[in-house]
Amino acid sequence: MAKEAAVIIRDLRKQFGSIQAVDGVSLEVPGGQIFGLLGPNGAGKTTTLRCLCTLERPDSGSLSVCGVNVLADPRAARQCIGYVAQEVALDKILTGRELLQLQADIYHLPSSLARTRIDDALELLGLSERAGDRIKTYSGGMMKRLDLAAGLLHDPQVLILDEPTVGLDIQSRLNVWAFLRELTKRGITVLLTSHYLEEIDMLATRVAIIDRGRVIAEGTPEDLKKQVGGERVTLRIREFSPVEEAKQAADTLRVLPFVKEVIINEAQGNALYLVVAAPDPLETVPAMRAALKQVGLPIFGVAQSRPSLDDVFLAATGQTLQDADMAASSAPSKKKKK
Repeated sequence: MAKEAAVIIRDLRKQFGSIQAVDGVSLEVPGGQIFGLLGPNGAGKTTTLRCLCTLERPDSGSLSVCGVNVLADPRAARQCIGYVAQEVALDKILTGRELLQLQADIYHLPSSLARTRIDDALELLGLSERAGDRIKTYSGGMMKRLDLAAGLLHDPQVLILDEPTVGLDIQSRLNVWAFLRELTKRGITVLLTSHYLEEIDMLATRVAIIDRGRVIAEGTPEDLKKQVGGERVTLRIREFSPVEEAKQAADTLRVLPFVKEVIINEAQGNALYLVVAAPDPLETVPAMRAALKQVGLPIFGVAQSRPSLDDVFLAATGQTLQDADMAASSAPSKKKKK
């Protein structure tokens, strides 16, 4: 039986000028699990979280967290939410312990309770030995862990994280992953955004993929990958194929009985992304090579793989998550809300 939803979002909409940042997002986040929001920059992930955390007022829709109506009672909602933004904004003159004490004072925690929670948070995140050092001497990974500690100090039921590992080295990322898994064992619900495919795949019990302010897919990572189905083949006619050749190759390959779908990815030099389902996957490439040879087309490169969350995004949008990120960063409206 599914756990009761800790977060419920219904038909959320938010516009900034002419930009529709969030366009009808609806989600239910089960309690005590890690729920991931995956999508490119500019997809609406951060705006959704900021509305949930009472930092932005939505244009329409409803939000509840831990049974509290966020719009009707934002003060009560904030009591059960811990929020850690993507950008680490810490006063580097303070020591780690002083910053956490300041956070405890903001939440009006009694001094004895604050002292206990600060010690627990420092221990949980491996910062006890450096608690008396100024934050300016911390590494980027340590600052991120201190930021997480601050978000947990008032004992929230729901921890909301916006890109919690962006910019961190591999070891720091692994440490944060282990920490988040530990939180769910304590019954805390974690809602996080990321555009790191492996992060969501490794951590999230459920995931929603967001693009252009809309949820385009939702489910467990495994279920989403199964829905796409088949093996993946990435094929290049040339390193940078003319679009006419790519279209000719796509038409040629579509008639093969084991080819279920062909997508031409213009952002990747008109590479072909294929979904194939064959009794013997080892036979697919020789058969494709023979078919292309008959129409005078070569194969510059080919790779096979199992379905990934990026394939889910590709099937829904016609481009990979990386391509969508690149398009968002180069678009004239790149300052739009994430």
